[in-house]
Amino acid sequence: MTVLENVRLVLEEFTKLPKEAMDFIARVKLKLVDLADACHKMPSELSGGMQKRVAIARAMALDPEIVFLDEPSAGLDPITSADLDQLILSLAQNLNITFIMVTHELPSIFTIADQVIMLDKVTKTIVARGRPDELRDHSDNAWVRQFFNRNPSGETNQ
Repeated sequence: MTVLENVRLVLEEFTKLPKEAMDFIARVKLKLVDLADACHKMPSELSGGMQKRVAIARAMALDPEIVFLDEPSAGLDPITSADLDQLILSLAQNLNITFIMVTHELPSIFTIADQVIMLDKVTKTIVARGRPDELRDHSDNAWVRQFFNRNPSGETNQ
């Protein structure tokens, strides 16, 4: 499928809109992620960052209030990752979309997140919740401070 068909697929599955309307919506969503000129390309012809933006356009096809992202900048170089962070932030602010994102990328967390929830991988419970800077600087949990300060194992900020 082309990039346009890929974004349109969600509309085909969940609406009864005419094809012309679906194409229009798909084009609008691609324009929102700066890929208006990529409609007729195959995803394999796009860079990793562009493929991630197509996925975001597809996720926004039905105008959701909440979009879930799983490690959106995984595999991207630092510049492309920063560009993707700015895109997500812009979409959140301008379209009033809530993005819920799973990531370990500290720059992304500090750029995008209003609130962070950290889970304990052993107990599968919440160990911290708050603004990234508050957790980094003031968490009662040493492991949380260690994570946000990117300290090596055994070294924590007291």
